[in-house]
Amino acid sequence: MTYVFDPEIQRAVLAHMNDDHRDDNVLIARAFGPVTPVGSARMTGFDGDGGDWVVADEGGAVTEVRVPWPGGSIAERREVRREIVALYDEACRRLGVEPRPH
Repeated sequence: MTYVFDPEIQRAVLAHMNDDHRDDNVLIARAFGPVTPVGSARMTGFDGDGGDWVVADEGGAVTEVRVPWPGGSIAERREVRREIVALYDEACRRLGVEPRPH
């Protein structure tokens, strides 16, 4: 059964991703989603199995993208960061982008 994180944890993670890591959202959307080129991306949710993004192409058409966590299912708050960082690193690898230090 998929683990569901407390709403307070979800709000905090989503606010952090959408306020401080907008470029990372776009990078993840470019690497894992079907939309190209990506105009914008927002993380809209996550659970123990993966993260969700709403992605808009440059014309404004919107698509939802679900990306499973690279390390498999999770159930602890501290694991969310680890998995998002892993997604970022994999996105950089797929796109040939030099990742910034963590």
